[in-house]
This record gives sequence, structure tokens and C-alpha cells, in this order.
Amino acid sequence: MPLDVEKATSAPPVRTDVRWDERDVRLYHLALGAGVPETDPRELRYVYEGHQQGLHALPTFGVVAGGTGGVGFQVFDLPGVDIDLANVLHGGQEITVHRPLPAAARATAVTRAAAVHDKGKAAVIVQESTLLGKDGAPLMTQRNQIFVHGEGGFGGDRGPSERLPAPDRAPDLVLEIPTLRQQALLYRLTGDWNPLHADPATARRAGHDRPILHGLCTFGMAVKAVTDRLLGGDAGAIGGCRTRFAGVFFPGETLRLRIWDTDDGYRLTATAADRADAPVLTDARITAR
Repeated sequence: MPLDVEKATSAPPVRTDVRWDERDVRLYHLALGAGVPETDPRELRYVYEGHQQGLHALPTFGVVAGGTGGVGFQVFDLPGVDIDLANVLHGGQEITVHRPLPAAARATAVTRAAAVHDKGKAAVIVQESTLLGKDGAPLMTQRNQIFVHGEGGFGGDRGPSERLPAPDRAPDLVLEIPTLRQQALLYRLTGDWNPLHADPATARRAGHDRPILHGLCTFGMAVKAVTDRLLGGDAGAIGGCRTRFAGVFFPGETLRLRIWDTDDGYRLTATAADRADAPVLTDARITAR
């Protein structure tokens, strides 16, 4: 069935119970590559519940909290969004942090289709989800851009430009982050079971030589790197982060981050160092509280 824009944007939000514990947080950080070296107290705060400062939770964990594969993707349960997921591409992610995420909690995700933009050959669903704590106050709000191929051309608004180009100067910091060959298999355990990240045959049908790493995993790695190197390792210092997913990244490759310290936060790009700096993340920014 085609995407019904009127039904999708006028439907009441979907409310979903979400809960997580310290095991979920530790697993998420391990899937990002945390814990290396295993004796470094700065790494242990992500993976060891007995750390003297307590277990930290990166704000990007909130995207997968509850093991559902992504808080906010409940938008596919809305009327009018009965679409073929094979035509869906996660185009961008934005997170606003209202208060630091606890290492264990019960919460409610309130998700709606905030807008649907017409890009010609594709429609872009802007899905907004707010994660409410047990007290009813918001923990974080995220907005995802979901490209649906073949659903454009309905005469709608193209939407605002989301571009945030890197500064026209040399970066202030360049980091290279190695990844594991099995990293996508680890990240799947956070709840995203798309076979594109595990099954070679599925990856080949999608035009890839082998399974690719989740875009949210590379984004989480980038947020962790900025937190560790520029925010003193304080995950609670992050006020917001955003990115556009610009290309594929294969497990086992090296992620190269270029970071600029600007008046409006840390701008960054990520590329695949092993493939002549092929773009992976663009239009990215991390801001402090």
C-alpha cells in the first residue's frame, strides 16, 4: 500500500512502554567498541557496574533503549505507514537531551509522524519520539529522517534543508577508530535484527559485498569519541547530537573522524579510511549542555 500522508501525520501518537537495565547499557557500549583497554577506568565507566563513578550511559543509548531496534521506529505502527521496509533507508538522526539517561529505568516512548516531505522519487518521514521518564518528564527527544523510495511525487513540501557542512579549514582533531569484523553481529544484540547486517546473501541483494555496519553504531562510536576526548568522558555533558548517514561502513574497517571545535558545538565528519575516505557520516554536530 502507498504511504498515506494525511493519515500518518494526523494520527495520534503511539505510546510504547520501554524499560532497560545495566546489562542493556553495558551491552550497547561493548557493541560500540568500549572497554579497550580493559583496565582503563575511563573505559570501565561504560561497561562495569562497579565503577566508582557509576555506570555511564551515552545519550545515543536512548535510541535503542528497550531492545526494540530503535525508539521512534514505532512510527511504522501508525495508520497510513503500511510500507515495504525493503524500500526504507535511515537518512538522518537528531537527539535532544533533556537530562542524562539513567543506567536503568522504566520509561514511555511517545512517537508521531511530525511531517512527511516530498523529495520527488522518495518520501521522507520525519518521525519524532520523546522518551518520558517514570515521573512523566522527558529524558530525550529524537527526530529521525526515514527515506521511503518510490513514495515521493505526491505534491508535498520538500522540507527544510538539513545540511550542516564542515568548516572550510583543517580539522582541530583527527581520530582513527578500528572496528571488529563481528561488530555488526554484536550491535544487532541491541535489537536491530535487520539481516542486512548479518546475512551475506541479503547484503549482496542490496548491492554490498558483505554485511554492513549499522549507521547508528558508527554514530554512537563518533559520539563516544567526542565524549572521551573533548568532554572529559562525561556522557551527561552532551546536550544534543545529530548526523546524516552518507554512506556504508563495513565491520573491520577503520572509522576516521575529523572534528572541528566551533561556536555552535563540535562539527564532525566520518569516513572509511580503508576506502579512500568514502563518506559515512556528514552534517554532524555534538553540543554540550
